[in-house]
Amino acid sequence: MAMDYKNTLNLPRTDFPMKADLVTREPRQLEKWQKGKLYEKIQAARRSAEKFVLHDGPPFANGDVHIGNALNKILKDIVVKYKTLRGYSAPYVPGWDCHGLPIEFKVSQEMRKEGGAGVSPVNVDASTIRKACDAYARKYIDIQREQFRRLGVFGEWENPYLTLNKEYEADELRLFADIVEKGFVYRGKKPVYWSIPCRTALAEAEVEYKDHVSQSIYVRFPVIGHPGTSILIWTTTPWTLPANLAVAYNSAFSYSQVRVGGETFIVSTLLLPTVAEKCGWDGYEIVRSLNADNLRQFEFQHPFCARTGRLFAGDSFVENTSGTGFVHVAPGHGLEDYQLGLQNGLPIYSPVDDDGRFAYSNELPLEQQMPKELIGKAILEKHGESEANEAVLQLLRDRNMLVHREDYTHSYPHCWRSKTPIIFRAMDQWFIEIDHVAHPVTADVRRLPSGSSGANESAGADQDLLTPAAAGKAFRELALEEINHVQWIPQWGKNRIEAAVKSRPDWCISRQRTWGVPIPFFYDAQGHPLPDPSKDTKPAATVVRNVAHLIEKHGSNVWFEKSCAELWASVKPVDWKGTEPVAKSNDTLDVWIDSGSSSRSVLMRHKELLHEVGRAVPSAPRRSEDTAPHPPWQADMYLEGSDQHRGWFQSSLLISLAGNGAAPYKTVLTHGFMVDADREKISKSKQGQGGYEKPQTADAYVKKWGADIVRLWVASQDFRNDIIVSEERINKVAETYRVIRNALRYQLSNLYDFDPAKHTVPDDKLTGLDRWILGEYSKLENTDMANSHRRRSTQTALHRLVTGLCEMLAPILSFTAEEAWELIPGRPTQSVHEATWMHHSLILPEGELLAWQHMFAIREVALGELEAARKSKLIGKALEAKTELTGGMIGVLVSQKNFESLRELLNVSQILAQPSDESLKVRVAKADGQKCARCWHWETDVGSHKEHPTICGRCAEAVSS
Repeated sequence: MAMDYKNTLNLPRTDFPMKADLVTREPRQLEKWQKGKLYEKIQAARRSAEKFVLHDGPPFANGDVHIGNALNKILKDIVVKYKTLRGYSAPYVPGWDCHGLPIEFKVSQEMRKEGGAGVSPVNVDASTIRKACDAYARKYIDIQREQFRRLGVFGEWENPYLTLNKEYEADELRLFADIVEKGFVYRGKKPVYWSIPCRTALAEAEVEYKDHVSQSIYVRFPVIGHPGTSILIWTTTPWTLPANLAVAYNSAFSYSQVRVGGETFIVSTLLLPTVAEKCGWDGYEIVRSLNADNLRQFEFQHPFCARTGRLFAGDSFVENTSGTGFVHVAPGHGLEDYQLGLQNGLPIYSPVDDDGRFAYSNELPLEQQMPKELIGKAILEKHGESEANEAVLQLLRDRNMLVHREDYTHSYPHCWRSKTPIIFRAMDQWFIEIDHVAHPVTADVRRLPSGSSGANESAGADQDLLTPAAAGKAFRELALEEINHVQWIPQWGKNRIEAAVKSRPDWCISRQRTWGVPIPFFYDAQGHPLPDPSKDTKPAATVVRNVAHLIEKHGSNVWFEKSCAELWASVKPVDWKGTEPVAKSNDTLDVWIDSGSSSRSVLMRHKELLHEVGRAVPSAPRRSEDTAPHPPWQADMYLEGSDQHRGWFQSSLLISLAGNGAAPYKTVLTHGFMVDADREKISKSKQGQGGYEKPQTADAYVKKWGADIVRLWVASQDFRNDIIVSEERINKVAETYRVIRNALRYQLSNLYDFDPAKHTVPDDKLTGLDRWILGEYSKLENTDMANSHRRRSTQTALHRLVTGLCEMLAPILSFTAEEAWELIPGRPTQSVHEATWMHHSLILPEGELLAWQHMFAIREVALGELEAARKSKLIGKALEAKTELTGGMIGVLVSQKNFESLRELLNVSQILAQPSDESLKVRVAKADGQKCARCWHWETDVGSHKEHPTICGRCAEAVSS
């Protein structure tokens, strides 16, 4: 009976299972990390190391974490863990954006459901709404915190930054006070984006552009003193006609007066054929040509209001690509209209109320305002129709002023929250002036905010925020210069933010909402600000700082709960001798001010995020040749989606530059949007849509595949472009994961009896193959004795490889790398995440390296010949083969004594070589001898040992020892 040699072999064995079962195992590993305070241990071990700070852009605290949020947080975690493994101190403080419309919108919906049809949040006191919003935000912070943790993301989860915390709000207002003191802030009546359902102004970043079908109309504007003659205007917003005060033309265009039937129209000569076709003018006649000198003499009668208007040049916005060459001007409902109105002394007339309905306004005498049948008509469309538009069209028809109407599809701004078209509406709002030339003030922005300043706090520090190079420059110019001092990845990110900053209007920072940081200003009986920050910058800034102190003590609800008189008594400047205010502001700050202030509220407040002053930062470009190094609070990296060039990247840049004197970041990395298999953008709003079956939440993916497969999928994407997520794509990544896991299992299984303290072989004693295998390795031989030098050499290489592989995988496969790490004999740290990624370089001598290059060249040729031998049935497996080599390269291998390594590379039983000057030739023959029952090699000495007749001499020696 043949002997079973299985137990004499050093067969692989490991407790690292082939089946990952990540969904079950990962939560146990997560609990172990949390109980062991792994993150805290990592930070403590690197307290004195060079700092790397990736500052977290805060997601909104509403809804579950969707897969797009997961992509963002995992990318950040990979960067932070990589830097940690490279020896940096890389603390990560996650945050949440807690104020603003998304949360107040949800709370308002819940209030309506709970209170019935008769209850409206408009009638609920501010304190009640704010407390409900606070509870709602904290609920979802807790939910999202656990969902982010489940993804394996490390960070200060028990001490995140929240924009609703009173300390954060206080620091935000201190930064705002610095901006006020430098004269950036003013109150003015200007057209702003207005969301009718949300009843608030919107920032540019809160506007989404979508295709919209509007009513395109051509309207007669009768010319006074020229009976039967009309200026023909074109508009896609009929509801703005009641606010019309002028008509704009382009002074460079030629215009024609054309006779159609019994009347004449004035239109652009270039656009005349198109207009005639649309309006059905089959037989028109050009009466005369007109230019700017002619047009500026005309006065027109409003088509349905008892008022007249003049024509003005509007060369910057009147185009010859569509329309009639004339633009009707409503200064209260468009930015270009507003600017033209200011230039020509027109009132900023906006006869629309907060609910988006026509209403009388104080800017014009009552008799000049719209007909009473328009009052109360709603602008917002319902079922594709606008009540206000239809009423205006009917007036035009009744007065025979409508020449033509058609549907017109174009890109139109929509509210990001309600998804409805917005309107432009002139209102008294607070603004930051983008082209302002800042006043020099003194404040040391490189210190930590003390958070303990007393009442009547002054700016009081000792460092001029404006460098000599900045003196006299407009803020927009400074912002564009600062963009050049930042590294943008990909490079197109720089072009995108430059374009946004170049074209943006003044920043409307006030919101007519309850849930937010209050705008801490007061008003006199006429509604004028006291103190006025556009005139009395120092007293106004002092008030803001004193409010910040009050909020830090009591929370921001104090502003809404105390009366104007009570607040003023607490915060007014000690030397105030002006008028006493009668009202306080009910507006809140734009949420982009909230998150954009994190440079002051987070990067400066958290001591662990400050870089050591004077320490070089070789990876970051200097700001310029003649300026100081990066300030210690400046983050090394911001990493967010591409929409943040209009959002957080821009608001953070502008707020930090205006208040702190520098950009808050050295590098900005941008990733694309997450889209589903149909290339639709993934967002939280889709999570609640009934019938939407494509998975959106990160939790759905983690519960099916486990966090590590989601993390590997993220790492495998080209983050620079939009990223498609689907179950099919995740399944493909899962196959790759199995390959990686099996590689780890193979390496660990050959280290079951390896003790690096006892068995490590010095580099110069490693076998030839093992010296090379530290970069790439092949199969493990099973024939050597357990403690042979050859086996320990291979184990040394495998130990170093699996240790390095776990370290490299840890930023991506955080759970799997830890699972494997725990089974590595003599691991250098308890957790792979505590390790420092060290390069164990083994540099081969030039001759040895040349020999290996020859061997791989031979291997490529030999594998082709072995495959041909298999196909011809000469051999079955490669071990049944003998290879005979001839050629010039063979002599090099003989001199290097690498034939045994070459035999292992080819996985054949025997190899013969004959050096010659000829080119390489490989011949495959049947191996000599018999097959060894233990190692499966064909050897001529099988049976030479009496007690082991079925095995070769080397195996017999191994089992007998």
